[in-house]
Amino acid sequence: MNTTAIPGPRTAAALAARRRKTETALERVRQAIARLRREKAQVTVAAVARRADVSRTFLYDNAEAKAAVATAMAQAGERRSRTLAEQDDEREATWRERALNAEEALKAAHGEILAQRTRIGKLLGQIRDLEAEWTQEAVQRITTENTTLKQRVRQLTTDNRTLDERLKAARSNLRFQDRRVADLEAQIADPTGKE
Repeated sequence: MNTTAIPGPRTAAALAARRRKTETALERVRQAIARLRREKAQVTVAAVARRADVSRTFLYDNAEAKAAVATAMAQAGERRSRTLAEQDDEREATWRERALNAEEALKAAHGEILAQRTRIGKLLGQIRDLEAEWTQEAVQRITTENTTLKQRVRQLTTDNRTLDERLKAARSNLRFQDRRVADLEAQIADPTGKE
């Protein structure tokens, strides 16, 4: 058996080419991080890999690339967390205000509906008590008033339903914002940014 060994100069040339390729990839990673910072885009392993045209494996395996990405993510995370916290505080305040307004309007609608139902009940009682003594004209007037009140009750019921849906939506949005705040707090606590 005759085995041929790779000559020394070829090995050295291959190693030098590999080092150049790694250095070129590292330079692209640095440039990608700089571009993401300039654009104020979120710095993630996926974004850097995409922009630098390198694999995620390269970013995880190469110590220098891994350190550069981790440093950039930590710096971006600090700036971003302050901005996001301020925005979330503003959003939460508006959603809370909307939810409180919707609850107040819902209570007012319930009160109005109850008052209208009570009034209708009283009027129906009066109609039954005095029906025999009323003229056709009075019956017609009361029937018209009753129809108007029923329409008003229907309208208030619709308004009540709408306000109830708005309240549910506001509560849902508030729960979403609370989850978003919790996610952001978790991101702040763990700046490694798991994919």
